[in-house]
Amino acid sequence: MLTIHTADLVVFGDGRPSLPGGAVLVEGRRIAAVEAYEDLAAARPTARVRRWPGRLTPGLLNPHGPEVLEQSYHPDPREDLGTEPLTGEALSALDMTDTRWGASARRGVQRLLAQGTVAVAGPLRRPTVIDAVHRSGLKIQNGSTPAARPPLLPGADATFAIFDATECVATVINGRLLHRRR
Repeated sequence: MLTIHTADLVVFGDGRPSLPGGAVLVEGRRIAAVEAYEDLAAARPTARVRRWPGRLTPGLLNPHGPEVLEQSYHPDPREDLGTEPLTGEALSALDMTDTRWGASARRGVQRLLAQGTVAVAGPLRRPTVIDAVHRSGLKIQNGSTPAARPPLLPGADATFAIFDATECVATVINGRLLHRRR
Protein backbone atom coordinates (compact mmCIF):
# COMPACT_ATOMS: atom_id res chain seq x y z
CA MET A 1 0.00 0.00 0.00
CA LEU A 2 1.22 3.46 -0.85
CA THR A 3 1.11 6.08 1.89
CA ILE A 4 1.96 9.76 1.59
CA HIS A 5 3.15 11.37 4.83
CA THR A 6 3.04 15.14 4.53
CA ALA A 7 4.05 17.85 6.99
CA ASP A 8 4.62 21.58 7.06
CA LEU A 9 8.33 20.95 6.47
CA VAL A 10 10.40 17.95 5.37
CA VAL A 11 13.97 17.90 6.68
CA PHE A 12 16.11 15.58 4.54
CA GLY A 13 18.87 15.14 7.11
CA ASP A 14 21.74 15.25 4.61
CA GLY A 15 22.44 18.99 4.48
CA ARG A 16 20.05 19.80 1.65
CA PRO A 17 17.62 22.66 2.30
CA SER A 18 14.35 21.63 3.92
CA LEU A 19 11.26 21.28 1.75
CA PRO A 20 8.23 23.35 2.87
CA GLY A 21 4.98 21.52 2.15
CA GLY A 22 6.93 18.40 1.39
CA ALA A 23 5.90 14.78 1.56
CA VAL A 24 7.37 11.31 1.74
CA LEU A 25 5.84 8.54 -0.36
CA VAL A 26 6.17 5.19 1.42
CA GLU A 27 5.84 1.92 -0.45
CA GLY A 28 6.11 -1.04 1.90
CA ARG A 29 9.27 -0.63 3.99
CA ARG A 30 10.96 1.90 1.70
CA ILE A 31 10.77 5.54 0.72
CA ALA A 32 9.63 5.71 -2.90
CA ALA A 33 9.88 9.50 -3.29
CA VAL A 34 10.38 12.77 -1.42
CA GLU A 35 8.79 15.72 -3.18
CA ALA A 36 6.30 18.54 -2.79
CA TYR A 37 2.98 17.18 -1.54
CA GLU A 38 1.01 18.47 -4.52
CA ASP A 39 3.30 16.64 -6.96
CA LEU A 40 3.13 13.33 -5.07
CA ALA A 41 -0.64 13.53 -4.60
CA ALA A 42 -1.17 14.26 -8.30
CA ALA A 43 1.10 11.39 -9.35
CA ARG A 44 -0.38 8.90 -6.83
CA PRO A 45 -4.08 9.82 -6.39
CA THR A 46 -4.98 6.45 -4.81
CA ALA A 47 -2.32 6.65 -2.07
CA ARG A 48 -3.47 6.97 1.52
CA VAL A 49 -2.55 10.41 2.89
CA ARG A 50 -1.44 11.12 6.46
CA ARG A 51 -1.20 14.84 7.25
CA TRP A 52 0.99 15.88 10.17
CA PRO A 53 1.66 19.24 11.80
CA GLY A 54 5.26 20.38 12.11
CA ARG A 55 8.34 18.86 10.53
CA LEU A 56 9.06 15.40 9.18
CA THR A 57 12.66 14.43 9.81
CA PRO A 58 14.94 11.41 10.22
CA GLY A 59 14.18 9.91 13.63
CA LEU A 60 16.37 10.23 16.70
CA LEU A 61 19.17 8.03 18.02
CA ASN A 62 19.01 7.56 21.80
CA PRO A 63 22.62 7.22 22.99
CA HIS A 64 21.61 5.58 26.30
CA GLY A 65 20.13 2.23 25.25
CA PRO A 66 21.54 0.11 28.11
CA GLU A 67 20.69 2.73 30.73
CA VAL A 68 17.12 3.18 29.49
CA LEU A 69 16.30 -0.46 28.77
CA GLU A 70 18.58 -2.62 30.95
CA GLN A 71 19.33 -0.47 33.97
CA SER A 72 15.83 0.94 34.47
CA TYR A 73 12.50 -0.70 35.19
CA HIS A 74 9.48 0.76 33.41
CA PRO A 75 6.55 -0.05 35.73
CA ASP A 76 3.35 -1.61 34.49
CA PRO A 77 0.48 0.86 35.07
CA ARG A 78 -1.29 -1.87 37.11
CA GLU A 79 1.62 -1.97 39.58
CA ASP A 80 1.73 0.39 42.53
CA LEU A 81 5.19 1.66 41.55
CA GLY A 82 4.40 5.00 39.95
CA THR A 83 4.83 5.97 36.33
CA GLU A 84 8.51 6.90 36.10
CA PRO A 85 11.34 4.42 35.45
CA LEU A 86 12.93 2.90 38.55
CA THR A 87 16.71 2.74 38.93
CA GLY A 88 19.29 2.19 41.68
CA GLU A 89 17.97 0.92 45.02
CA ALA A 90 14.34 0.94 43.84
CA LEU A 91 15.31 -1.35 40.95
CA SER A 92 17.46 -3.57 43.20
CA ALA A 93 14.47 -4.12 45.50
CA LEU A 94 12.44 -5.72 42.68
CA ASP A 95 12.43 -9.40 41.76
CA MET A 96 13.56 -8.99 38.14
CA THR A 97 12.96 -12.13 36.10
CA ASP A 98 13.60 -12.40 32.37
CA THR A 99 9.85 -12.06 31.80
CA ARG A 100 9.73 -8.88 33.83
CA TRP A 101 12.77 -7.43 32.00
CA GLY A 102 11.10 -8.14 28.66
CA ALA A 103 7.84 -6.46 29.70
CA SER A 104 9.77 -3.47 31.07
CA ALA A 105 11.73 -3.19 27.82
CA ARG A 106 8.50 -3.18 25.77
CA ARG A 107 7.16 -0.30 27.87
CA GLY A 108 10.55 1.46 27.63
CA VAL A 109 10.51 1.07 23.85
CA GLN A 110 7.06 2.70 23.75
CA ARG A 111 8.48 5.66 25.68
CA LEU A 112 11.36 5.92 23.21
CA LEU A 113 9.03 5.78 20.19
CA ALA A 114 6.95 8.57 21.75
CA GLN A 115 10.12 10.70 21.73
CA GLY A 116 10.80 10.09 18.02
CA THR A 117 13.54 7.53 18.65
CA VAL A 118 14.23 5.09 15.80
CA ALA A 119 17.53 3.65 17.09
CA VAL A 120 19.33 3.10 20.39
CA ALA A 121 23.04 2.89 21.06
CA GLY A 122 24.14 -0.43 22.51
CA PRO A 123 25.42 -2.84 23.29
CA LEU A 124 22.41 -4.46 24.89
CA ARG A 125 23.10 -7.70 26.74
CA ARG A 126 19.81 -9.15 28.05
CA PRO A 127 18.21 -11.46 25.44
CA THR A 128 14.64 -10.52 26.46
CA VAL A 129 15.47 -6.82 26.08
CA ILE A 130 17.16 -7.37 22.72
CA ASP A 131 14.11 -9.33 21.57
CA ALA A 132 11.75 -6.53 22.63
CA VAL A 133 13.85 -3.97 20.76
CA HIS A 134 14.06 -6.08 17.59
CA ARG A 135 10.32 -6.83 17.62
CA SER A 136 9.57 -3.11 17.83
CA GLY A 137 11.66 -2.31 14.77
CA LEU A 138 14.09 -0.03 16.65
CA LYS A 139 17.65 -0.40 15.41
CA ILE A 140 20.54 -1.11 17.79
CA GLN A 141 23.70 0.84 16.94
CA ASN A 142 26.75 -0.86 18.48
CA GLY A 143 30.21 0.58 18.70
CA SER A 144 31.78 3.64 20.23
CA THR A 145 30.59 6.01 17.49
CA PRO A 146 26.94 5.51 16.57
CA ALA A 147 26.12 5.73 12.88
CA ALA A 148 24.46 8.88 11.62
CA ARG A 149 20.71 8.84 11.10
CA PRO A 150 19.96 7.94 7.49
CA PRO A 151 18.65 10.83 5.39
CA LEU A 152 15.22 10.78 3.78
CA LEU A 153 16.02 9.57 0.27
CA PRO A 154 14.23 7.35 -2.25
CA GLY A 155 15.21 3.72 -1.69
CA ALA A 156 16.06 4.24 1.99
CA ASP A 157 14.16 2.59 4.82
CA ALA A 158 10.93 4.46 5.53
CA THR A 159 12.09 5.41 9.02
CA PHE A 160 11.37 8.90 10.34
CA ALA A 161 9.63 10.98 12.99
CA ILE A 162 7.33 13.97 12.89
CA PHE A 163 7.66 16.76 15.45
CA ASP A 164 5.27 19.63 16.19
CA ALA A 165 7.45 22.19 17.99
CA THR A 166 9.41 19.90 20.36
CA GLU A 167 6.79 17.16 20.77
CA CYS A 168 6.86 13.98 18.70
CA VAL A 169 3.51 13.43 16.98
CA ALA A 170 4.42 10.25 15.08
CA THR A 171 7.22 7.74 14.63
CA VAL A 172 7.47 5.51 11.55
CA ILE A 173 9.95 2.62 11.30
CA ASN A 174 10.28 0.57 8.11
CA GLY A 175 6.98 1.97 6.87
CA ARG A 176 5.06 1.07 10.05
CA LEU A 177 3.40 3.81 12.09
CA LEU A 178 4.55 2.74 15.57
CA HIS A 179 3.68 5.86 17.55
CA ARG A 180 1.01 8.48 17.07
CA ARG A 181 0.18 11.17 19.60
CA ARG A 182 -3.44 10.85 20.55
